[in-house]
Amino acid sequence: MANRDAPLLIGALDIGSSKVSALVCTLDEEGRPRVLGTGQRQSRGVKRGFVTDMEATEVAVREAVEQAERMSGQTIDDVWASYGAGGLSSGLATVEVEVGGHQVEGSDVEELLRSGRDAVDRPGQVVLHANPALYTIDDVQGVRSPVGMHASSLGVDIHVIAADEAPLRNIDLTIRQAHLGVRAIVASPVAAGLACLSAEERDLGVALVELGAEVTNVSLHAGGMLVALRSVPLGAKDITDDIAAAFGVRRRDAERIKCFHGSAMTSPRDNHEVVEALPIGSEDGAEPLRISRAQLMTVIRQRVERITAAVDEALKDMGFVKPVGGQVVLTGGGAELKNIADYMQGVLGRAVRVGRPKAITGLPDAHSGPAFSSLVGLAILASQGQGGDIRDLALPVARNEKASGGLFNRFVSAIRGNKA
Repeated sequence: MANRDAPLLIGALDIGSSKVSALVCTLDEEGRPRVLGTGQRQSRGVKRGFVTDMEATEVAVREAVEQAERMSGQTIDDVWASYGAGGLSSGLATVEVEVGGHQVEGSDVEELLRSGRDAVDRPGQVVLHANPALYTIDDVQGVRSPVGMHASSLGVDIHVIAADEAPLRNIDLTIRQAHLGVRAIVASPVAAGLACLSAEERDLGVALVELGAEVTNVSLHAGGMLVALRSVPLGAKDITDDIAAAFGVRRRDAERIKCFHGSAMTSPRDNHEVVEALPIGSEDGAEPLRISRAQLMTVIRQRVERITAAVDEALKDMGFVKPVGGQVVLTGGGAELKNIADYMQGVLGRAVRVGRPKAITGLPDAHSGPAFSSLVGLAILASQGQGGDIRDLALPVARNEKASGGLFNRFVSAIRGNKA
């Protein structure tokens, strides 16, 4: 017999290229997530978001989840997992049905969305999110709720986020081999956006740059949902590798130097400050290398410039340009590099802020930084349940989800025109 007093548990799992992190949550009396336990392990066997060593990744997943379970005193059966590899894509599917000039009823909308289920399919890909965005009545765009209006034809734009099938299946299989069920696989930008963007930002229009270890996802949000997405195969770990290669130091020392002494902005004091580190292969007691901070800044800036240029290109490609384009929110572990928001603001020519996940009860300070936006977003999404998707995705890897992609300018213009 089931224990009726057992708490409802939510498991969240973020498998990144640098770390695997987990949360065990329950819901408070108001239905908000409350963290019971957290876990984190160094990621092994993941490159640019793709699983390259399933056995090593499985061990990291199991250890992170077990750590969270021990802290919480609970055992979880399944998880909500994020997916942020470069195989993510977004698009727009348009569906239209005839309604014969009568008032649109709820059954007409349901029929339209049923017709849209086939339209969102992507050959060779798995659809993660498929949400109706704007309705069209007799070629009039930007209708939020068509029920009760007279129309000859009724259409809808469905924003879709899909992922390449093979790497997504590998993530799914890795989790299942760690003896966990997969409740849902969520596109990382969807989860991160829910965690660190305000409701008003997501409604008016904002760009979210999720600067991960080896992948940077650039997404546009408007009308309360993700509407466009691009992935850049560069990240904060590339900065670490550049430092290690340039000065001949170990990666762990390069990461320490980046975190404690690195910055995206130069300073006149850089020529007078020195950073010490042991060279690769040196023995204990060896003479450390002396690296001027100016040399360090040169290496960091070169990579930051490349990442920022790629982000700028992605934003322009998605139509996020002035006057439509607005604020940029920077999140992910790479957002913790000192002054990177200020640097990007100067290059992109628009306001840039660092996005940290919303505070939820019980979340440790160590997990409250931008590196954990996707993880916290998974917990928030799971606590809200599913709504808005045009179908239950009858797929082994993802049954329930949210959001979509495509045509930012048209979408924002239609929303603003509808609100006028």
